[in-house]
Amino acid sequence: MPTIDLVDETFIAVDRGILAPIVADQVRWHAWWPKWRMSVFMDRGEQGIRWSISGSLVGSCEIWLESSLDGVLLHYYLRADPSAPGRPATPRQLPSSPRGQRVAAGLRRQQALAWKAHAWALKDELEAGRRPGEAARGPSTRAS
Repeated sequence: MPTIDLVDETFIAVDRGILAPIVADQVRWHAWWPKWRMSVFMDRGEQGIRWSISGSLVGSCEIWLESSLDGVLLHYYLRADPSAPGRPATPRQLPSSPRGQRVAAGLRRQQALAWKAHAWALKDELEAGRRPGEAARGPSTRAS
């Protein structure tokens, strides 16, 4: 099992067709994950993207965009290990000692908080000016 195994969901009241190009924008990737090298291994168009990652972490990352109600559930998955010192493409296993477990928990927390900050900033950007209960931006995204 990877050291970091995160799953997150954020609802954004916007059409998936508006959010998908933002998720596909490589400039955003570099802003969201500046210490990673991203390699797309599955581009799912409006449904999201899956990457292999290397750099400070080694593993995989995914954003899945699921139409829900009048918006999108932005699902985020991160499965990774810290990289070995001096070898950014090689995973490093932390010891199972109490110290190793604390380090792993700290890494998980750091990644979870960093991603949530990006997701909320994206939500704020795309829902700017929308009052609670108002329709989402873009055409209806109700699932068929």
